[in-house]
Amino acid sequence: MIDRPDYALVTRVREGTEPQVFKLKFIGWDEVIAVDFTRTAESVQKTGADLTKWALRQEAKTDLTALFMPRQPPMPLAEAQQLMEDWNEDLEAMEAFVLEGKKFIRLPEEELGHFYSMDCYVFLCRYWIPADDTEEGEPLEEDFQCVVYFWQGREASNMGWLTFTFTLQKKFQVLFRDKLEVVRTHQQQENMKFMAHFKRKLIIHQGKRKQTNKNAVEFYHLRSNGSALYSRLLQIKPDAAALNSQFCYILNVPFDQEDDSGIVYVWVGSKADPDEAHLIQDIAEEMFNSPWVSLQVLAEGEEPDNFFWVGLGGKKPYETDAGFMEHTRLFRCSNEKGYFIVSEKCSDFCQDDLADDDIMILDNGEQVFLWLGAKCSEVEIKLAYKSAHVYIQHMRVKQPDRPRKLCLTLKNKESKRFTKCFHGWGSHKKPPE
Repeated sequence: MIDRPDYALVTRVREGTEPQVFKLKFIGWDEVIAVDFTRTAESVQKTGADLTKWALRQEAKTDLTALFMPRQPPMPLAEAQQLMEDWNEDLEAMEAFVLEGKKFIRLPEEELGHFYSMDCYVFLCRYWIPADDTEEGEPLEEDFQCVVYFWQGREASNMGWLTFTFTLQKKFQVLFRDKLEVVRTHQQQENMKFMAHFKRKLIIHQGKRKQTNKNAVEFYHLRSNGSALYSRLLQIKPDAAALNSQFCYILNVPFDQEDDSGIVYVWVGSKADPDEAHLIQDIAEEMFNSPWVSLQVLAEGEEPDNFFWVGLGGKKPYETDAGFMEHTRLFRCSNEKGYFIVSEKCSDFCQDDLADDDIMILDNGEQVFLWLGAKCSEVEIKLAYKSAHVYIQHMRVKQPDRPRKLCLTLKNKESKRFTKCFHGWGSHKKPPE
């Protein structure tokens, strides 16, 4: 076919017997012959001599259904309020306890709704259960159920849970027997029914009860993820860069530790939800109800130069849009069921949902992040990478006006574009040695 010079040598090469000179012309040719001396004659009969060819014939089971499901729509405010009313109507009584030292004491009534990240709390809730209709005009018997919620802060040790199981839980089991249900919940992973009992005024402080520095500046961020029932006021590090025009904040700048005097600023972003603006003012008035404290409500752009920016460590540029709230989704890639599966976290996800053993896919509407846990496997990395590509292609069809860009991030190396999707981002929890 081709007129070659006389010195050109034509060699016929059969598949599987390629010489080294031939292999060198190809990048990535796998020339290492794997020999497994542990294999028995029986296993060779089942799979054949070449394990690689056998593996390729096997169908690896994967479940990527979650990537093609539509994003969960946010719950309308009226529906959230109705749910909150219904659940609180069924609640006959709620008793609260907090771990102090090595025993649980009753939580003072004025502290209800206030949580600390280094503490553990127990809530005994008694719910009324409507009786079933009976025949022949028999009187209806009302019933009840007791649910004990054990709440653990991000920085609290597991000793609180152990103390609870050996003390309070045993007492409750004797009292309520089969009508008792125990629900263990961690900070920012509370279920909707539990949160409904605090009527959108759930406040999470940093540190420990009675051990906070009264002279320190306090900065709080109000945010709700997917539903008004998931509203939390979370204490974060005082930093002007954390402001966003779509949210509301409280800044407490104390003057004198002895008489608790100071200025409290309620900062309302120009694009903030009016309902959240009213809510944060109510919370601020209840939290800082003192004649020595001056409460000022500031609209964005009205900040005084003296204490406000000083309290936040100086004026810095901040984001004016939180459009990511309408698009944010978090997926978990895992092999825990024996095969590769992608599952979506609910819209109310938090930093502690990032699992060390797995890979997470985070979509913020502009970028799709592949977050690698410290203990994830190479197989998971490859499958998650392919899954992220599949998701990006799917979203390109669904939302052609918002093309996503794939980004990679590692634990402890997350950028602001990644961390802004989480309410109250801080340092990662360190597992016990």
